[in-house]
Amino acid sequence: MSANFDSALTAAHAAAAGQHYPSGALYVVATPIGNLADISLRALHVLGLCDTLACEDTRHSQTLLRAYGIDKSSTQWLAVHQHNEAEAAEEVIRRLQAGQRVAYVSDAGTPAVSDPGARLAWQVQSAGLRVMPMPGASSVTALLSACGTPSHDSSGFVFVGFLPAKTTERAHAVEALGQEARTQVLLEAPHRIEALASALGILVRRPVTVGRELTKQFEEIATVAAEDLSAWLQASTQRTRGEFALVVHAQAQERATGTDHDRLLKLLMQELPLKTAVKVAAEISGEAKNALYNRALELKGGD
Repeated sequence: MSANFDSALTAAHAAAAGQHYPSGALYVVATPIGNLADISLRALHVLGLCDTLACEDTRHSQTLLRAYGIDKSSTQWLAVHQHNEAEAAEEVIRRLQAGQRVAYVSDAGTPAVSDPGARLAWQVQSAGLRVMPMPGASSVTALLSACGTPSHDSSGFVFVGFLPAKTTERAHAVEALGQEARTQVLLEAPHRIEALASALGILVRRPVTVGRELTKQFEEIATVAAEDLSAWLQASTQRTRGEFALVVHAQAQERATGTDHDRLLKLLMQELPLKTAVKVAAEISGEAKNALYNRALELKGGD
């Protein structure tokens, strides 16, 4: 057993063992995206408790569990990845119906977030069986929590994930990103990050936060204009290595000028009583009614 995690397993048992873990349930378990210490106590307990460990890559997950001092026999492992997820789900359902507890982990992070697991969870629920989330690490929430948002952004975010690998399809996808005003979160592999950075250049001054090797020793987070992302990557040979998450920040909304407000008020006052015109102008522009009312009186007095 790894000496580093002896106390973690003890703590996991003490903190989580008293809770209820029903049999015949699928446990979707988030695992670290780089730093092994980011595992939750409840996840450690469930990984040790489960009868079957379904996973994206059995070799990767065996190494992960051994690092925590958890061992499973060969019959307890089941491969469930993007190429066999629909078929493997039937085996998972069979084991659940036999009363087993089945845990599912992807290679890193939270399953079903650009990783396998979504179809598995859907099929299990469709079979009338329970799916229980064991939340934890995710590159998406990790980067969002660190990159911040401009004051104009209050609209939430859109998770996009990986863009198409083909040049033309990726270019079309980036054009769509440019039309979306909200914050968007992308993921990318090291061998495609430079191509993605080049494609994002058409967004020009729109801020992009790039997170590289999140939670690992050489973690790096930086915010640059989209047109400068390629240059940022090329500034160091290390910057094209590792896994990437990127945030394309919300598009800044251009505020209407005083001239725009005047034009709006004049148009509305031609058709509506002054107070009604001010009310409609406030709803359209978002400006304060009092300020618009005073300006409307000035405009009316100048006629």
